[in-house]
Amino acid sequence: MNTWITLIILGLVALGILFIYLRFKSDPTPKIEYLYTEALNAMVRSDRNHALKLLRDVVKQDSDHITAYLQMGNILRDEHPEQAIKIHQSLTVRPNLDKPLRIEIHQALAMDYNELGFFARAKKEGEQILQLDKKNKWASQFLLEMAEKDRDWKTATQWTKVIQKQSQEKNPLKVAQYKVYEGLEKIESGDTQGAKSLFLKAIKDAPKFGLPHYYLGNVFSDTRDLVKAIESWEKFAHLNPDDSVKVFSKIESALFDLGRYSEVEKFYRRILDENPDNIEAVAKLANVLEEKGEHQSAISLIDQSLDASNPSIHGLLMKLKLSLHGATPVELAYQIDHIIEQVTDQ
Repeated sequence: MNTWITLIILGLVALGILFIYLRFKSDPTPKIEYLYTEALNAMVRSDRNHALKLLRDVVKQDSDHITAYLQMGNILRDEHPEQAIKIHQSLTVRPNLDKPLRIEIHQALAMDYNELGFFARAKKEGEQILQLDKKNKWASQFLLEMAEKDRDWKTATQWTKVIQKQSQEKNPLKVAQYKVYEGLEKIESGDTQGAKSLFLKAIKDAPKFGLPHYYLGNVFSDTRDLVKAIESWEKFAHLNPDDSVKVFSKIESALFDLGRYSEVEKFYRRILDENPDNIEAVAKLANVLEEKGEHQSAISLIDQSLDASNPSIHGLLMKLKLSLHGATPVELAYQIDHIIEQVTDQ
């Protein structure tokens, strides 16, 4: 009796072992998924060659492993974009793909074409994604980048508004920038009025954006409306203090042409009231004072602007220039030595 029970138990164990063996022999999935996971890990480590080898092993065992093909193409894109396109294009004809996977394939193709400089085809792939998912943020951002490359500022503006609506974030500065770029192209084509209109729209959209004021001032200057040109340039100088030097000579020339050179000093003092550390404005004002015969006032202005611990080379040179007619050779030599020290330390 015990012998029969033992035989039955041994038989059941053998059947169980056989079942497990047959199950894993016929189902290679665990091995495939392990290889795929290892390939992804290799990609994270930037070990592209090893990742590619593992992915090729995956698709040899399972030709329906779409994501493995996708990753193969993505790896090849940088050095062999043509091969990447062939792989990704072959996936577009696969049947029964779900929408997220189809979106991934078109996204990969968009990047492939972009890598090769085939921007029209890249754009079509982005549009394909939006046909599948009209709120796809990646596609909207990609098409914005395509519009920027094409210098299609109207389309760039449209995509910017779409993206901002998607993210529920309003940034008028971005839209204003595109209006400025469009305005500059109008100037190149000789459409001064069109450019002026776009700069004014940019100012309306983003009042604190300085760049349209600068270019609007240039338009007014070209049409000899110097009063408005000065107003626009001064607004630019106040909004962009770090770049204000770009308009200093323009404003001086315009005031001189208008016979209002006496207002140059007032302009620089307004700039320094807002930004006392603007060394370019200090130097310009010192020149004005020197021309008026106020030599000591000019020197004092420079001295007040110099930081004892880290003096500006520009300021030191300006002081040297102003000192040429009044200082002794010894004093001038001392100033030159000081400048040399500062240059050497930098």
